[in-house]
Amino acid sequence: MTVLPKLVLTRDLASLGVSTRQLPAAVRAGALVRIRQGVYVDAAAWRGLQPWDQYRVRIEAAAETCQSLTIFSHHSAAATMGIPTIHRGQPVHALTTFKGGGRSRAGIRRHLIAPGRIDAHELGGLLITSRVQTVLDIAAFVPFAEALVPLDHVLKPDATRGLAALTKDELIGALPGRYTPAAERRVMAALEFSDPASGSAGESYSRGLIHVAGFTAPTLQYEICNSKGRVGWSDFYWEGSRTAGEFDGFAKYEKAEYLKGRTPGQVVVAEKMREDNIRATGRNVVRWVWSDLWTAGELERKLSEAGVPRRRRPSAGHGTGRGTQKRSEDTR
Repeated sequence: MTVLPKLVLTRDLASLGVSTRQLPAAVRAGALVRIRQGVYVDAAAWRGLQPWDQYRVRIEAAAETCQSLTIFSHHSAAATMGIPTIHRGQPVHALTTFKGGGRSRAGIRRHLIAPGRIDAHELGGLLITSRVQTVLDIAAFVPFAEALVPLDHVLKPDATRGLAALTKDELIGALPGRYTPAAERRVMAALEFSDPASGSAGESYSRGLIHVAGFTAPTLQYEICNSKGRVGWSDFYWEGSRTAGEFDGFAKYEKAEYLKGRTPGQVVVAEKMREDNIRATGRNVVRWVWSDLWTAGELERKLSEAGVPRRRRPSAGHGTGRGTQKRSEDTR
């Protein structure tokens, strides 16, 4: 994970006898960015961070300024563990056992929980909910398509962090008594549909939107061959219309593990050649990117024009992206 910039804390400066009067001027001059009251960070370092890493800085800033022991949860716990989510401008999330009012303030949303239901551990100096509790909490809290992103991820081993895959049985076993009946039904619906074969956060989110829009379920990671052998793998495939679906994120054009020594331009050319080879087998290819997922109805339009069959019409009130207006960079 990215090394985050050092926080500038007014309390530390004050303890050293250093004046803090210059901090607001430094913010106005563009040298510092104010993260929250009493916490600043170097502006150049902040601008160099991806939005999901900026979110991690906001979590650390909250941890530095909370007056009592804080257990971070939901998207905040996920970000700390490297579990992808759809951010959608999320605040910092934490747990509380306090039943009175005014639990959420100062950019921290606090979720009420019974003391006996807390499952937490320490990671990187922060107290966070466990992987099991984190992904279940998110699934109970967000729309169906967004819930699939962290669920699909934890059903696979995390080689980067040396973590074994969770099983659906483990997750289902942790459900009873944790949420309201309505929330538990939402979690179960997402759990039943979750699939470790999904290759990325974008593919998981796409798959959820495809389902909500009423299209037939695609085969994931489908091998396409011609008379000479394998042409390649497709993210999604619909046999009924002989359509290959490809989600284009940005990782394959930016990250070393995907570039494999090639330039981004070389990767673009290779992708174009692969698509041409797939089309040469008599199949259709439909591609989409993050912006298509944020625009209501755009993915649905593309799939319809490609002839992807439907199992039914979309349910009333369920669009294909209407609730998510953030940019692709907000996804992690």
